[in-house]
Amino acid sequence: METAIGVFSSRERAEEAVRELLDGKVPQESIVFLTLSETEANSVGKEFGATVGGFMGMGTGMSAGVAAATLLAVPGLGQVFALGFGAAALLGLLGAGVGSTLGKGMAHDKTTPQPTADEKCSEDVTFFREVLKEGRSLIVVRSESKETAKIACEILDKLGLGIQGHTPMKIQTSIRQLEDVSIVDVSGRITLGEGNVALREVVRELVENGHNMILLNLHDVGYVDSSGVGELVKTYTTVRNQGGQLKLLNPSKRVSDLLELTRLASVFDIQSDEASAVQSFTRQEIAVPAA
Repeated sequence: METAIGVFSSRERAEEAVRELLDGKVPQESIVFLTLSETEANSVGKEFGATVGGFMGMGTGMSAGVAAATLLAVPGLGQVFALGFGAAALLGLLGAGVGSTLGKGMAHDKTTPQPTADEKCSEDVTFFREVLKEGRSLIVVRSESKETAKIACEILDKLGLGIQGHTPMKIQTSIRQLEDVSIVDVSGRITLGEGNVALREVVRELVENGHNMILLNLHDVGYVDSSGVGELVKTYTTVRNQGGQLKLLNPSKRVSDLLELTRLASVFDIQSDEASAVQSFTRQEIAVPAA
């Protein structure tokens, strides 16, 4: 499953992105839009065929097979509006036992498969909460199709908040061990295809071999696209779900700017010094038997 995440500060750009995704034949069931703004939800919802009235059960304007609309009250965030077949699952995670459902779109496609437990925990909603809290909106595209992911990535990179310009260098990774921390030195670009897959495989092998304290050195990464952002989110989540820790080391200025723009800098644990970063990992204390 490929994931591309676009972060938006402009309603017009988010609306245009949804329109271009649908025009580009990205399946509606692959798209989820999240916002705190009712005005923005109404505007972008027109592209989906949904209206905010539908959130509150006042006539939806949606027909069978059109994306469901959901509204949830989340403490610390307020009302979160979401559009898309996967919206309810993401909002359920955002609420995570503390929110209460206020309303749901009336039109649900009965043929749409419900997300599995694995799918529900595939994204760490901490990221989404932080981005929304900063007044940004999110478009998340998830698809098994490489071609669909490529189209979505190009659109989200063009219209969302990101870093412009490409570095010609393909991704390269190397692993070294410092004490009990695995340091992954990454260079080049983390993009859809070779880039995000390479990062995914490196982290997967480390975790499978019991190395769950991972430091990603991003100093020589020159470019991260929307799929790369999605991969960083999934990588962070994968390690945490296995009881591990993942931190970022000294990201390049371009990557730092991207993390700041998208407000993800407040979510990742970002370290500037390698020695201090290694010491910052939390170690489990091993009980010593009494003499």
